[in-house]
Amino acid sequence: MAVVRFGVSLEQDLLDSLDKYVTDNRLTNRSQAIRRLIHNNLVEKKWQCNNIVVGSITLVYDPNKNDILKNLAALQDQYHSNILSSQHFQLDKNHCMDIIAVKGKAILLTEIADKLKALKGIQHGKLTMSKAD
Repeated sequence: MAVVRFGVSLEQDLLDSLDKYVTDNRLTNRSQAIRRLIHNNLVEKKWQCNNIVVGSITLVYDPNKNDILKNLAALQDQYHSNILSSQHFQLDKNHCMDIIAVKGKAILLTEIADKLKALKGIQHGKLTMSKAD
């Protein structure tokens, strides 16, 4: 794919914000930052259009609480056609982390993540999506 150079005019405060974004994200230059921002915007539009996307759902929980393991398994079984894989990590005696790879319409993946995060005993949950094409 060919790279095309072009000029951009920005107000100083926007340029300062862009430079801070470059620094905060440890990017090498402004071009890399602009590419990332455009890509993120395109991915977000795909979510809003309810296209097929891929993603991961990360969950942190105490495996000793309630029926958390049984409830996690039951919910994942309910959406088995959208779950590509699941990986379990024992962080310590009272903390586990699961990373669940998912694929499907953005609205459905959001629904799955919301249901998983709402389970009693989940301490933290996050859905990350990206375009599938």
